[in-house]
Amino acid sequence: MAASPPSPAFFAAELRKAVAGEPWHGPGTLDLLRTVPAAQAAARPLREGHGIWEIVLHMTGWQDEVRQRLGGKPASMPEAGDWPRPPRPSAQAWRRSIEALAASLEALASAIDSLPADRLAARVGQASRPLGTGVTIAEMLSGIVQHAAYHSGQIALLRKGIEPD
Repeated sequence: MAASPPSPAFFAAELRKAVAGEPWHGPGTLDLLRTVPAAQAAARPLREGHGIWEIVLHMTGWQDEVRQRLGGKPASMPEAGDWPRPPRPSAQAWRRSIEALAASLEALASAIDSLPADRLAARVGQASRPLGTGVTIAEMLSGIVQHAAYHSGQIALLRKGIEPD
């Protein structure tokens, strides 16, 4: 017999902890970003990798996509694409990107909080690994928490690679 999924409140709390709180694995995403200047956020230290700013836009887009799916939107790629291009680097644009990530987090967490528990077993679209579909809503919510942890780890490593000694 399979275990029942945790409650929507559990998933909302885990997401808030991963991005804006104090997760077990290390600093939350917003703490990692707090001291990163725009020029470092825009840097791409790995030729085949993404920079911090790109990761922030990617995370924001997928948080928005998951929130919209919870509201009944058919599954698709995020509106701005999977890996949106950052704007021209400036302190103001970088601050807006961080604020958008935080707002996206809270909008998604609030949507999860208001989700009826019986919806957790519902399926999200037809199976498509790139879209993260064909899974239950509970699996999608677990996935977005994992997504935040994964990209927070990337941001932490990129910070080490671009910060001056």
